[in-house]
Amino acid sequence: MRFAVVRNSAPGCEPNCPEWISAEGTIEAGTPALLRRLLKTLGGRQLPIVVNSPGGNVDAALLLGRMIRKNKLDIAVGTTEFSGCSPQMKNCRDNESKNTPYPGIAYDSGAMCNSACPLMFAGGVRRVVGEWAFLGVHQITTTYHREKLLYRTTYKVVNGKKKVLSTRIVSRRNAGSYKTYEMSKAVEKRLSGYLKEMGVDQDVLDVMKATPASDIRQIGPDDMLGMNLVTSLDSLDLMTGKTICRHGPVPANCREIPTNGNARPAEVASVEVKPASAQPTGAALPSRSEQEMRFVLVRGTNPLCNPDCPEWIAAEGTIVAATPDRLRELLDTVGGRRLPIVVNSPGGDIQGALAAGRLIRERRLDVAVARTDFLDCDPGAAGCIVKDGPHDGLTVDAGAECDAACAVMVAGGARRLVGADAHFRVHSMGMEEKVRAYLDEMTIGPGLFAAMQSAQYASHRELSRDELQKFGLTTGPQSVDALTGATVCKSSPKPDNCRLLPSANAEAEAPAKL
Repeated sequence: MRFAVVRNSAPGCEPNCPEWISAEGTIEAGTPALLRRLLKTLGGRQLPIVVNSPGGNVDAALLLGRMIRKNKLDIAVGTTEFSGCSPQMKNCRDNESKNTPYPGIAYDSGAMCNSACPLMFAGGVRRVVGEWAFLGVHQITTTYHREKLLYRTTYKVVNGKKKVLSTRIVSRRNAGSYKTYEMSKAVEKRLSGYLKEMGVDQDVLDVMKATPASDIRQIGPDDMLGMNLVTSLDSLDLMTGKTICRHGPVPANCREIPTNGNARPAEVASVEVKPASAQPTGAALPSRSEQEMRFVLVRGTNPLCNPDCPEWIAAEGTIVAATPDRLRELLDTVGGRRLPIVVNSPGGDIQGALAAGRLIRERRLDVAVARTDFLDCDPGAAGCIVKDGPHDGLTVDAGAECDAACAVMVAGGARRLVGADAHFRVHSMGMEEKVRAYLDEMTIGPGLFAAMQSAQYASHRELSRDELQKFGLTTGPQSVDALTGATVCKSSPKPDNCRLLPSANAEAEAPAKL
């Protein structure tokens, strides 16, 4: 397990952003010393820990839990996506202080805290497991290592009796090892005392004992709450969300870094309440906006979903007049399957957006604002070979955007979702009568059109999640994970975008045919 201090790098967060400690990897005997060393560098600052771990050494997990409780730290299950420089990269911080936080975003999709990790987790003051994170337990495996020792004993004979003067070990040899999955009374007593010390119900221990070491028991949110293993059913954003530093009282893990010597936090525009400052019409757009919107078939690659994983259509880039035709071409290749569309776009051609939105509604497709991270190769990159099947990827709403005409396209979705870390911005686009009629057709409330008209073409107004729900643009508070998360294919009824792939050796495993 490695530890790193991270600062939220989501757009619009600065100058006052939350920071946290990222804890990723297997818990080993030396892990508590690493955390102790990092905490000393913080000078008493209380940063929450965001942990993603398959487990590891039980004794070390207990030490970590007690250290976390002693320092009064909160903890959440999540994983950190670093922006640019990351702890694994060499020489990426040569020009910065080693105490400078890494920039990144924390999210719970696919994160885990299994095996010994829940013991560490129990030490948190506030303990959070998000909707799409996993916490699991099983029996403890105890490994006994045997040694063959050779002693040298020095003695003398006194009055006919042997008197030992000294004994020392002169050699050690490995004599093998064996494992046991039976929890001894001593270990059970120690774990029971620890859970009581942390205020966690003993039912956790019962679940551990009842689950074979070869399996893992994922504990559900309500059960975790009943066991007092979590303190609430809040999400990870409670501790790391970019907006928490705007609340009062300001959380202890917020730290203001002025952008210049005269900057004050009050001078930073609150884009969720009023229009952002105007930009010239000819201002340079992000490089992605220079690309025409592409549609790519993607399959989730989280190991928790295999072999039955969700699939979706990634829609990235600027909407143009040909966008509806491109979308129709891809939909024709999937044989009528209702795959959700995950869109990330700076906007573009309004007529193209109107036609694309109507096509989405015609096919009864769901839409979410998020970006797709491709894990095999980016379809737009040179050297990425086009393959017959879907690309491998995962969805993240952090840093995603849907601006201007993109809002019109999203309005066509049957279900419409915008996550907490995605950006949804609108402005007036012309063609008012056509846009108003279209939004009425899609049963979107008049508030969205009014919000569009309130911002001039050269400026943008960012809408909050509450506004989006109030206007009827979003159909619920969920994020993209409700459509593409690792566990959606385990729900009943199974979503249309799930597809079971045969194992690689299915043909070899099939019975012989004559």
